[in-house]
Amino acid sequence: MGRGSLRIYLGAAPGVGKTVAMLDEAHRRLERGTDVVVGYVETHGRPHTAALLDGLEVLRRRQVTYRGATLTELDVDAVLARRPQVVLIDELAHTNVPEATGLGDRPTGGEEGEAGGGERHEKRWQDVEQILEAGIDVISTVNIQHLESLNDVVESITGIRQHETVPDEVVRRADQVQVVDMSPEALRRRMAHGNIYGPDQVDAALANYFRVGNLSALREIALLWLADRVDEALERYRADQGISDQWPARERIVVALTGGAGSETLLRRGARIATRAAGGDLIACHVQSAEGLASTDPAALARLRRLAGDLGAEFQDVSGPDVAEAILDHARGVNATQIVVGVSRRSRWQQILRPSIASEVADRSGDIDVHLVPHEGSKVGRRSAPAAGLPRRRVLGGLLLAVVALVALTAALVATPEGHTLSLDLLLYLALTVVCALVGGIWPALFCAVVGSLVVNWFFTDPRGTLTISDAPNALALAVFVLVAMAVSSVVNVAARRTEQAISAERESSALAAMSRDLLAEPRPLPALLEHARDDLGMRSAVLTESGEDRPSTVVASTDPLLPAGSTVPAATTWALDVTVDDGVHLLLDGPPVAAEDQRVVGAYAAHAAILHGREQLVRAAREAAGLARDNAARTTLLAAVSHDLRTPLSSIKAGVSTLRQSGLDLTPEDEAELLESIEESADRLDVLIGNLLDLSRLETGAVRPHHHSVDLLDAVVSTVRTTSEPDRVEVDLEPDLPLVRADLGLLDRVLANVVENALRHSGDTEVRLTAGRIADTVQLRVIDRGPGVADVDKERIFAAFQRAGDAPQGDGLGLGLAVARGLMNVMGGSLVAEDTPGGGLTMLIELPLAPTPQAAQEEET
Repeated sequence: MGRGSLRIYLGAAPGVGKTVAMLDEAHRRLERGTDVVVGYVETHGRPHTAALLDGLEVLRRRQVTYRGATLTELDVDAVLARRPQVVLIDELAHTNVPEATGLGDRPTGGEEGEAGGGERHEKRWQDVEQILEAGIDVISTVNIQHLESLNDVVESITGIRQHETVPDEVVRRADQVQVVDMSPEALRRRMAHGNIYGPDQVDAALANYFRVGNLSALREIALLWLADRVDEALERYRADQGISDQWPARERIVVALTGGAGSETLLRRGARIATRAAGGDLIACHVQSAEGLASTDPAALARLRRLAGDLGAEFQDVSGPDVAEAILDHARGVNATQIVVGVSRRSRWQQILRPSIASEVADRSGDIDVHLVPHEGSKVGRRSAPAAGLPRRRVLGGLLLAVVALVALTAALVATPEGHTLSLDLLLYLALTVVCALVGGIWPALFCAVVGSLVVNWFFTDPRGTLTISDAPNALALAVFVLVAMAVSSVVNVAARRTEQAISAERESSALAAMSRDLLAEPRPLPALLEHARDDLGMRSAVLTESGEDRPSTVVASTDPLLPAGSTVPAATTWALDVTVDDGVHLLLDGPPVAAEDQRVVGAYAAHAAILHGREQLVRAAREAAGLARDNAARTTLLAAVSHDLRTPLSSIKAGVSTLRQSGLDLTPEDEAELLESIEESADRLDVLIGNLLDLSRLETGAVRPHHHSVDLLDAVVSTVRTTSEPDRVEVDLEPDLPLVRADLGLLDRVLANVVENALRHSGDTEVRLTAGRIADTVQLRVIDRGPGVADVDKERIFAAFQRAGDAPQGDGLGLGLAVARGLMNVMGGSLVAEDTPGGGLTMLIELPLAPTPQAAQEEET
């Protein structure tokens, strides 16, 4: 009997529909004739989930008494006795109640012995393992937060620790794992509609676990975890099938490092390549020969490990007798798609005798792309390239042609002494010299001219067989022959040099154009430009500085971690090159001296730096101008608002006072009381308006300095609610054991008053409800109203000042209450955001940090 197969529906979060997906799969299999039963499915009171159980055979559950309550658990014995083809078992990470581990009643009989049952386990996944060993297929479910390896990660995101977990290996061993996913917005809508939890749990769930940020993070974690499992399954399949070809399921870059000079450059270049591909993996492979002792400096190797960690790369050590083959074996083993290797340090003569590791890797790489990267330790680069002339292979070819052609031509002329004259001989050797110049340049042509003149003198000039010339015209002819040959070869060589320079300039222009295109896609182009300059010129670091008459040289952007942006450049620092980019702006390069032919490239980088720096200054100026424009608009709006909202209560006060002072009026006591009440209300309204204006002014100038204390939130809320305009319409439903919060009691009172009054104003005749609960290291207070609510696009706009500005605003106030409330919360280190109330309305979420413990508070004061 073989082991059964396990299929798991992995949920990114509770409520995404993994149980529904499992039941749908059961119905599909049942329609195909598969024997499917339900071992344990938890519906959580959801009607749609319960309806899917219709038509499926549901096995009995094991009833267990625990602390006076009767609970149900998966009955493993019933599953083993029924022996279906497929069994559905929900909630793989569930912990069985203690009675289910051996304290409860156990069924007896022959069936149990035959089925191999009777064993009780602490965890449900252990029950599933027992059922799988009996040859029964299992379909189960689990949420991503219940995986053991992700427990701490999920706790740091949601603030909630999961006590029921399942080992990752159990899920990784499953034959099939399918992620059940849903966008955070769709899941929150399901929650708000009551499709996941009951109405009494919706508000707390949306405010805590089911926040958009939490759900997005959990969703990404689930996809990344599954991607790793897919990689494992792919590697397992390739190994089982004996497949050695690369299957590029995702970009995986291997950087081959020797630990020598240039290794950091290679690692950074590999990191840039990996970031261009979404989900790309970076593997730093330290390579050393298996022959002899390790030659890498331990300190340099430790620096490489730290740099790899900072870049998010996996660091691995590889060795072997053939370094190139070791690199390729490792790359194929990790299913790499690209290899980054440094250009050889050997000279070209050494590479002729023995090929370099880089060339061997490139020759044997097959379908793996290989990047050959020059660096400060390599021999290849603009500084080591010949300044002029033809390639070496053409020079060697010209010399070989000269030798072979001279021998052949001389043998032919010697064999036919009567068929030619001295002038024809000179023309033939001159033609041969021109051909050698065209092929190999000046040196083969000079060789051919000199040797050819000696051959003509020896074989064809009297007296023959000697280097003596008896006839003066013959001597002159030989001299002219040598001069013409040299002139022709020089012209050909100059033309070849100009061609090489043109090709080099074209390559240089293409590289700078490509760099410009890359910089356009960079979110921070100035640091990226400096990295390009550092790598291209083989420098250790590149720094852009700015100075003025009354301030020292300050770093604008840098590739040197010891000189971050904003720091001051030490006056005693020496640089390999200091290029003036703009007035007071300098490009500083630290490294070896810059060759003359690289000066144009340095100038190009300086020009790019000037453009980018100027653009950043323009952006900052535009932002400042936009801020000034907003301030000007705010002042204009304030004047328009003040002209109405301050005049209205003043007019009411003046009218009431004038009426009371008129001696001819006979006012009843009720009329006088009504007038006095109107005056008092208008004065209170005026006091609130002026107070909000003063608060906003203090916030904008940074004059508010909170005095933090440990505050009992319940006492603060109750005290504030009593002073509101309609305290009877406010329901306070706070937990009695809430921890103390860290806040300024006076500022907190202003925040609560503004938020509660705003909720009362917009909730109509319905009550405003206040609830609170602890989430991780904070306490969240929710002010809930059942008014018309606010559209999503306006949820941030309502916190801006003067939103109700205009010459004839509707209602009272300047629209400053929520703006002041958020500003005060930010000053106290808390937050204020707006959310939808499930069922309609608006909820204001006030989040405050917990008060420090007495010991921490004492340390903070000291």
